[in-house]
Parts: sequence; C-alpha cells; structure tokens
Amino acid sequence: MPHFEIHASDVDAAKTFYAGLLGWEFHPMEGGEEVSYHLIEGGDIGLEKAVTGGLMQRMGADPEKGAPIRGCTMTFEVSDCDERYAWATSNGGSEALPPQDYPGVGRCAYVEDGQGNVVGLIKPLNTER
Repeated sequence: MPHFEIHASDVDAAKTFYAGLLGWEFHPMEGGEEVSYHLIEGGDIGLEKAVTGGLMQRMGADPEKGAPIRGCTMTFEVSDCDERYAWATSNGGSEALPPQDYPGVGRCAYVEDGQGNVVGLIKPLNTER
C-alpha cells in the first residue's frame, strides 16, 4: 500500500494547514508519540483506503523557502485550483508556482505549506471517474 509522510517543524500548524486546505483529519499513532506522528484520514487517504499518509515532527532544520524540492511532491485533486491556491497563500502557505493551465491535463498550482514542503493542486480537465 502506498504511504507518504509530511515532515513539519510545527506539527500543529501543519495539521491546521492541511485540514483547511484538503479537509484532512489527523489521529495520533500509537507508538509514534516521540515524533508526534499522526495518521491522515480524508478523501482517498486513510487506513482503509488505497493510500495512507502520516504527518510527523521534522528531524532537523527546515529547507530554506524557495530551495529546491527535497523528497517527493504530493499533488492532490481539488475542485477549484485558484480558490485553494488563494486559501493556501492566505493561511500560512506561500507561492511555489501560481495556477496555470496545462493543455490536455488541467489547471495546476504548487504552494509551500509553511513547513518546508511543497504541495501540488490540480483541477483535471476531465473529473468524471
């Protein structure tokens, strides 16, 4: 089962950011107290779903804002790329790549989450599944 982890210096701020941006909920993982590990639930992510995710205390310094991406970039489908981008930049995130149309793909944007991670947002051209 695919799993991703988000590393954050301020776990509570990251939980607030992702709960607001993507509607996620976070649940402390038993045994992960030392690193403030939280399991993510929401949309297609969770223990009973195809992908699992976690949020944890960063081990070390944050990457500098605007620095090259370290690790993977997570991209999530949203109903309105511009609205979610505006929400993110007004709630602790900062610009990484403003919303743009990509022919044959959809409208995409990237924001920094205030914790040194970059998250992608996409409104696909064809959202019927």
